[in-house]
Amino acid sequence: MQITKSSTKQQDIIKSYIESPDKQRKLYRRTLITVIFSQIFGGAGLAAGVTVGAILAQDMLGRDDFTGVPTALFTLGSAAAALLVGRISQKHGRRFGLGLGFITGGIGAIGVIIAAVLNSIWLLLPALLVYGAGTATNLQARYAGTDLANSKQRATAASMAMVFTTIGAVAGPNLVNTTGEFAVSIGIPSLGGPFILAAVAYILAGIVLLIFLRPDPLLIANALAVHSVDTKQYPDHQSEQSLERRGVILGASVMILTQIVMVAIMTMTPVHMKHHGHGLGDVGLVIGFHIGSMYLPSLITGILVDKIGRKIMAVASGVTLLTSGVVAALAPADSMVMLIVALSLLGLGWNFGLISGTALIVDSTTPVNRAKVQGSVDVLIALAGASGGALSGMVVAHSSYSTLSYTGSILSLLLIPIMFWPYKKYLK
Repeated sequence: MQITKSSTKQQDIIKSYIESPDKQRKLYRRTLITVIFSQIFGGAGLAAGVTVGAILAQDMLGRDDFTGVPTALFTLGSAAAALLVGRISQKHGRRFGLGLGFITGGIGAIGVIIAAVLNSIWLLLPALLVYGAGTATNLQARYAGTDLANSKQRATAASMAMVFTTIGAVAGPNLVNTTGEFAVSIGIPSLGGPFILAAVAYILAGIVLLIFLRPDPLLIANALAVHSVDTKQYPDHQSEQSLERRGVILGASVMILTQIVMVAIMTMTPVHMKHHGHGLGDVGLVIGFHIGSMYLPSLITGILVDKIGRKIMAVASGVTLLTSGVVAALAPADSMVMLIVALSLLGLGWNFGLISGTALIVDSTTPVNRAKVQGSVDVLIALAGASGGALSGMVVAHSSYSTLSYTGSILSLLLIPIMFWPYKKYLK
């Protein structure tokens, strides 16, 4: 009886939003605000693994050729989580999918802390896999803001969620020394400190979503789609399906390539810096600029993607990543300025690619299949990042950081011909 009453109440709520465009607009704004708050915490959780994950593994292993493995592991973990979060969100809504994903990432961060205390590489590896759930969820949260957005708001809505990630993401790396000192004061190795911040931040992000992301934007968008089918918009069903596939392929291709290049260079930069005498404070500063560049320009990027088109911004991503790789390769190891410029451009190129690719995916899906498709695409993105992270350590160990950076530059050029495939009719 209780289930029946609850189901009836939910149907009444959904019906009230179907009948009121004003309530839809208010829910859209409220959803963005909730996602923004969760992303502030999520950004702080994300930064820990990026900043000290490779260094922690290096200390435990005592060698360089496997220092890309931590990034590969939490990226693999994010791949599995992306699939699960997407499917849970499609079935039960964004609130449960994203909330549980963040809390799982927090549990993984606690596992990393325990591994650091025990100096156990065998505990560190599975803990990083679980920690990766937070990374995947942090990335998928950008979609929640787009569920109730129209076609002219989608890139901007996704960027709104991302830009506020900057607050936590930039603060995290610059708190490396502070969290490290706190960790030492309570008997935990200093490199475990950033993961204390990650555990608290991810769990808080999950709680914010579970409590405040209601009514669920994806469930409301799905109901609106079911009740507002515009047959004139899609007179040819086969053509509609073809355009969806083309857009998904293009969007996924853009995000996969940018992820490989970004993760590969980002992963080995802290190790490269440590080898040339830089301390954790210097590493935190460079990575802080990098992560800030990944997220802070998002609002402007989103507006540009909506105004001048997905294609132009995807090409801009390739050009920016190319420049980043060249600057990183030529930068003297003791030049903080050059490293900051290189890593800032790396983050900016990734930002251009992610938001233009995200807009293509949202354009190409409907609420009925959106979360599932988005989760599947994010799996491919995560696997691409895992490959970049794992191979980056081997490239540097057997060649050099400059070789890795030049390789990233060459890969980024592929974004330009991809944009001129026969799918160009679909693009703006």
